[in-house]
Amino acid sequence: MTGTDLTALSAPVGGEPSAGGGLWRTLGQTFTANRLAVLGVGLIVGIALFCFLGPLVYHTDQVYTNLAAASLPPSAAHPLGTDHLGYDELGRLMAGGQSSLEVGLAAAVMASAVGVLWGALAGYVGGVLDTVMMRIVDVVLSIPVLFMLLFIATIIPPTLGTMIAIIALFAWLIPARLVRGEVLSLRSREYVQAVRVMGGGGGRIVLRHLIPNAIGVIVVQATFAVADSILIFAVLSYLGFGLSAPAASWGEMLSSGTAYLYDGYWWQIYPPGVAILLIVLAFNFVGDALRDALDVRLRQR
Repeated sequence: MTGTDLTALSAPVGGEPSAGGGLWRTLGQTFTANRLAVLGVGLIVGIALFCFLGPLVYHTDQVYTNLAAASLPPSAAHPLGTDHLGYDELGRLMAGGQSSLEVGLAAAVMASAVGVLWGALAGYVGGVLDTVMMRIVDVVLSIPVLFMLLFIATIIPPTLGTMIAIIALFAWLIPARLVRGEVLSLRSREYVQAVRVMGGGGGRIVLRHLIPNAIGVIVVQATFAVADSILIFAVLSYLGFGLSAPAASWGEMLSSGTAYLYDGYWWQIYPPGVAILLIVLAFNFVGDALRDALDVRLRQR
């Protein structure tokens, strides 16, 4: 879908107040009709409840190791067994899910906020400023992302906040380009010209009219950004550049489990791998449904 096509997906907030409601009604109808979208939302809610409410019911020690109970198979005492350090795998899965979801959501929100403001400013002002700002985006996009992430992770202490910042450092580039293309089309609309005639400043136009009318593109991209951020965090953790022990993450669990791949300790590998797969698929299902809803809105226009 091109930037020009995406423009038609959002009606002007300033000129057609009911259009926004029509967009959200279309999204709601699409979710109801799309089984994968409903499954995605259900998976996200279920995994979030498992990770954040589960520890309130299933109490385990995720701070101190217990080598005497290392690599125990699943049993009544440990439904998913224990890992090589004696940590309960089920409790570890919950703790790792918390950090994975927190990093994914926070990095996506931060990246979307920066990207939206950057792209909206470049698209609205245009000219030399637009050229300079987008050349910066192009230069950063040309850098191998994984290499830079690994390099930065080696020189900055790995905490939850730094992991969020590291991932968001590169994740804002795509939303910046998408929003810039949307704003380039929206800025010539009649309602924007009317705001200018009435004395509205550039800040008001960007924040009150252009960004709200690009909300469809922003929401879709933010959804995919969550999945990408979770996957990047898992990759960094798998390669040993994630959170320091005793903090848990699904990528670190998967990395530790693969060391015992041929020893028959399947419970140390499959649970975190399946969890990563399910949460990434869930957000992609939701993102695909949102994009389909916008396509339907385009055809209706």
